[in-house]
Amino acid sequence: MSNIKNKICEKVVEYVIAKGAELTVDTAENLFETPADSKLGDLALPCFKLSKILRNRPDGIASDLANAFDGFDGIEKAEAVGGYLNFFFGKNKFLTDLKNLVKDEYPELLEFGKGKVIVLDFSSPNIAKRFHLGHLGTTVIGNAVRNIYKACGYKTFALNYLGDWGTQNGKQIVAFKKWSSRELLEREGIKELERIYVMFGKEAEKDPSLNDQARATFRELENGNKEYLEIWQLFKDISLREYTQTYKRLGIDFDVWDGESLYTDKMPAIVEELREKELLKIDDGASIVDLSEYNMPPDLILKRDGSTLYPTRDIAAANYRYNTYKFDKCAYVTSAGQSLHFAQWFKVTELMGKEWAKDLVHIPYGTMSFGGEKLASRTGNIILLNDVFDEAVAKARAIIEEKNIANENKDEISEAVGIGAVVFSALANGRIKDTNFTWEGTLSFDGNTGPYIQYTYARAASVLRRGEFGGDYSNHTPVSEETDLIRKLCEYQDVVIRSANEYEPSIISRYALNVCTLFNQFYHNCRILGSGGETEQFRLALTSATRNILGRCLDLLGMKRTEEI
Repeated sequence: MSNIKNKICEKVVEYVIAKGAELTVDTAENLFETPADSKLGDLALPCFKLSKILRNRPDGIASDLANAFDGFDGIEKAEAVGGYLNFFFGKNKFLTDLKNLVKDEYPELLEFGKGKVIVLDFSSPNIAKRFHLGHLGTTVIGNAVRNIYKACGYKTFALNYLGDWGTQNGKQIVAFKKWSSRELLEREGIKELERIYVMFGKEAEKDPSLNDQARATFRELENGNKEYLEIWQLFKDISLREYTQTYKRLGIDFDVWDGESLYTDKMPAIVEELREKELLKIDDGASIVDLSEYNMPPDLILKRDGSTLYPTRDIAAANYRYNTYKFDKCAYVTSAGQSLHFAQWFKVTELMGKEWAKDLVHIPYGTMSFGGEKLASRTGNIILLNDVFDEAVAKARAIIEEKNIANENKDEISEAVGIGAVVFSALANGRIKDTNFTWEGTLSFDGNTGPYIQYTYARAASVLRRGEFGGDYSNHTPVSEETDLIRKLCEYQDVVIRSANEYEPSIISRYALNVCTLFNQFYHNCRILGSGGETEQFRLALTSATRNILGRCLDLLGMKRTEEI
């Protein structure tokens, strides 16, 4: 929160308390809005919620508060309009803000999460399958949330919780023994693993007994069958080689790589604890936790044959993570289709009396389709992510060539823009919305796209390379395009905190697009280089501030900064 906004909040709280009601500064902060049109003020307080607290008319409260801010330092005018109180800041406020923005330092932002820990479980592919477009959401949303929380001062632990333990591994082992060989696997790698997995699905439709074989195989794997463990480890090693290359292209790293298999020896203790607390019930031979009281289906902990399931492993993993990291939040980035699963086992941990159950967070996201078709690895209907990256980079290179952009680093720029465009496509809209990936909506250098942000960042960087910045601009009076841009840049801290609170990277995406629009209006309407004197210095400072903010937004979203395009 900016210093002046903080002081305004304190004054509003003081007013409310004087009237015999209660209000905190944090609550008051959330009442404010930034008017879309600067003619309506630089900050607005809708007084409608205050009217409920104070049992008074909104327009009356706005009028009272307007008088309270008469002569308030930094405020040129506080104007009551209907139920709104609109604040107009003085010129010195913008000059001070601009100097802070040029510094590119946000100590107040780091205080938000000081001393706190968040564990983030994201990406988490199932071994023996290549990354496809459907994996993009969890991977880039999780990485962006990690970056946002890190910017807010949290200590973050990024965990790649590999899907390496379950009945699907039984299917893969059965398929390998029936239709493949080590020679084929060494030659074809993960492609061969995918081929036999798809074949298993097709053959199991004709011969359902294959599913029984897969379950029996996984049960033996859990019991330590040496041959199956060696095959399983081979699958895992081949998969990790493939995944590492994909993460490298995305610029994503993880603090911890583990998998469901890590918790094999930790699950019996969880099952025993559930028994001791009389939470387990036997239903048709399976062990469940009855959740009907909470309007949810039962949570299945053990199958009839005694083998474990996802809830068993997830509870064991969460328990281990709390003991290891002492987290303040433990967040899971998975598709919205798994919301019930998380609600169920979160409730089970609560019923077990785990104090950290309240700190478990599910971050759901919508499905991604390509050309309107959903993706599914079981049927082989997949669009490989590296293929998408390659085509995006090629298309970005073609656009750069078409624009006759002279740059010796075209390959590097094309990679940054192409992959950045794909990343942004998953972060541009609210994460819960379903996304239909199209090239037309992804790679344009104009409009609401990643390349538009990178191009605007490069434009600001180019101006700064050609200008001589460092002089005084304290007597410059901002024009409307400059004022609008400064106002938007000053929202950065509040935007990041709101994005963190809502686990919503698209708040950063939309904000960055708004900054780009305002900067390009300023760029086209206000001469920067050659405007001379304090005006030129002010405009170079504003360009520097824009570059800083856009650069930070690109960093948070997991996109590369492009100094030149």
